[in-house]
Amino acid sequence: MQAFFASGHAVDVVLVVIALEAAWLIGTRRMRPWPALLVLGPGVFILLGVRAALVGADWWWISLALLASFPLHLLDLKRRLSTSA
Repeated sequence: MQAFFASGHAVDVVLVVIALEAAWLIGTRRMRPWPALLVLGPGVFILLGVRAALVGADWWWISLALLASFPLHLLDLKRRLSTSA
């Protein structure tokens, strides 16, 4: 089990589940692709940062993944606030 996590494969499993969730949300027409990206994207980038850390990637790969999640999160917040007002 330790090797499973250390190799980053545990994160890969979670990313596959998120991809299936996105397909389900879009496929059932409950959500359009752009809102689905905004909702799930920040978590995907954070998980990519976790995966990079688990496999011993350079610090800048980890920070790049975490940094990429922030604009998507802000756009999602903006979208949610504009639709609720």
